[in-house]
Amino acid sequence: MDKQQLREVVVHEVNRVQITDVHTHLYAENFRDLLLWGIDELVTYHYLIAEYFRYSDMAYADFFALSKQQQADLIWQKLFIEHSPVSEAQRGVLTVLAKLGLDVSTRDLNSYRKYFASMSTTDYINKVFEVAGVKEVVMTNDPFDAAEKQIWDKIGYSDSRFKAALRIDPLLNNYERSYIQLQKWGYKVSKDLDQQSIGEIKRFLSEWITKMNALYLAVSLPPTFMVPEDSLRSRIIEQCVIPVSREEDVPFAMMIGVNKQVNFKLGLAGDSLGKSNVGVVEYLCKNYPDNKFMVTMLAKENQHELAITARKFRNLMVFGCWWYLNNPSIIDEITRMRMETLGLSFIPQHSDARVLDQLIYKWTHSRALIAEVLIDKYSDILDADWGLTEAEIKRDVEDLFSNNFWQFLGHNK
Repeated sequence: MDKQQLREVVVHEVNRVQITDVHTHLYAENFRDLLLWGIDELVTYHYLIAEYFRYSDMAYADFFALSKQQQADLIWQKLFIEHSPVSEAQRGVLTVLAKLGLDVSTRDLNSYRKYFASMSTTDYINKVFEVAGVKEVVMTNDPFDAAEKQIWDKIGYSDSRFKAALRIDPLLNNYERSYIQLQKWGYKVSKDLDQQSIGEIKRFLSEWITKMNALYLAVSLPPTFMVPEDSLRSRIIEQCVIPVSREEDVPFAMMIGVNKQVNFKLGLAGDSLGKSNVGVVEYLCKNYPDNKFMVTMLAKENQHELAITARKFRNLMVFGCWWYLNNPSIIDEITRMRMETLGLSFIPQHSDARVLDQLIYKWTHSRALIAEVLIDKYSDILDADWGLTEAEIKRDVEDLFSNNFWQFLGHNK
């Protein structure tokens, strides 16, 4: 295989592979209004809200008092008409529209609205999965969210393309309040986390893993996150989450590095990031070798140390370029570093999509970036006279975009 054939094969295989998106904030259709989709949701995504206020002196409260469509009109005018849409989030909107076959050159927001209004939710879900080349997504499912819990209790869902992950942020980051909710649900827990409380929290976790058929436990954590330490969060992790994760044979996924609400007036757009201590990951992997951990970190400065930690512990799966790392230059750099450090034994990307449509642009952009890294790395071994076959490339691509995740979970896919 020469270099030109190599490029053609890699691009073909990367573009055809059906993806398992291991972390999203999407919902199946049964979850009704929790599933966000359409042009107004896409344009009012919190990334774009933050970018809008780079140009606007409008009061935050006045903006959020507007309807979704009015907000979208303002953002479209400011970010797409008055300025060229070169940021990754802006470019993403254009990619979605173009991939759906809409005429981006018209810049006509109302004509795009008519297209989305003509689609049923069912048809649009099918359309997005087809265009994005995604076969399944893992949701983020929080039983402490009243609207979501009601769906789980009364309806559930039946779309096998949507998998569940049990999100436990309130339990770990705000136990001082969440224990009251656990009490209301019939769990005999106390504020001071006595032995009975530990048993009841373990029961809560096991019951919800079963109820959701959750693939993993997940939490978003601040840069100051530490284990061990003298805190309720540390105790719950070591005395409840770790044993249940091991007993139920599901990974504990930690997304580390978010500084919540540095500008609370921006709502979801008000979160920032900070450098974290990779030593906590090393501690957990070393002291709980029979547990599986999935980790992504938000600060670019943490990425090399995290990859080196993964070299030392096979019970650690590094995944994705999370949140503020989801920019082309950074994805390219991190993916190259991981591949040079870990070979093909990681999960290069997840979409983190909050709006269904984002599956299209996040995977369109990431496929192209990951393909270029693969081409370069394969070229290096071709230069050493290592022969490659199309079957081997197909195997590697399917591992990166799907199989590594399922194999780490212990599932045969």
